[in-house]
Amino acid sequence: MFPLRDTIPSRRRPVVTIAIVVGCSVVFLFELMLGPELPRFLQAYAFVPAHLFYPQAFDTTLPATFLAALFSMFLHGGWLHIIGNMWFLWVFGDNVEDVLGHGGYLLFYLLCGLAATLAQAVIEPASTIPMVGASGAIAGVLGAYFIWFPWSRVKTFVFLGFFFTLAELPAPLFLVMWFVIQFFSGTLSLAAASSGGGGVAFFAHIGGFVAGMAAAVWLRRRGIARPRPRHVIFWE
Repeated sequence: MFPLRDTIPSRRRPVVTIAIVVGCSVVFLFELMLGPELPRFLQAYAFVPAHLFYPQAFDTTLPATFLAALFSMFLHGGWLHIIGNMWFLWVFGDNVEDVLGHGGYLLFYLLCGLAATLAQAVIEPASTIPMVGASGAIAGVLGAYFIWFPWSRVKTFVFLGFFFTLAELPAPLFLVMWFVIQFFSGTLSLAAASSGGGGVAFFAHIGGFVAGMAAAVWLRRRGIARPRPRHVIFWE
């Protein structure tokens, strides 16, 4: 499944969402310029789980590891990685930014990204493979969207083998299906964890989504976040 757009228009320009997309794109172009030096760069500046749990072995500090976790949210591993992440953020991020405001949304995004990074690191604490990507933070945005916009619908490309179709799915259904895929993919990935190779950090997606949902519930109960009343535009 691949989302095209949702049915809830933004009330204001999503400047933070745009800034994140631009920032990630600029950093990705910088990565491309590094060429064969990229692996060394990622090992030095991206988040590595083992640096958090075994700092003495790598001569790292907690502040440096924290900064690496933040920086890793702007790094990506390839064209499909960044295009998929940025498109999901573009589809769902504007409405969450509407609710939280620009500053609150940026803080929410970064905190969800840190929670997602920690979730993956706990699963593989001894891993020396750099973690890169905005997926965990974006998963937090999806979690908030799931809580705050249950009436929304998502126009979606649905792939069926060699065929595909367009479908307008309820947003909760789309997001639940997305989460289920992440959960089972993450569970299956544990069987290959001993191989030492890279892959998709599915537990970062799971952790980010759960963190986003929990934060959305708390913010709404505290009256900090006030999603607007139901307002949906349906396509013909």
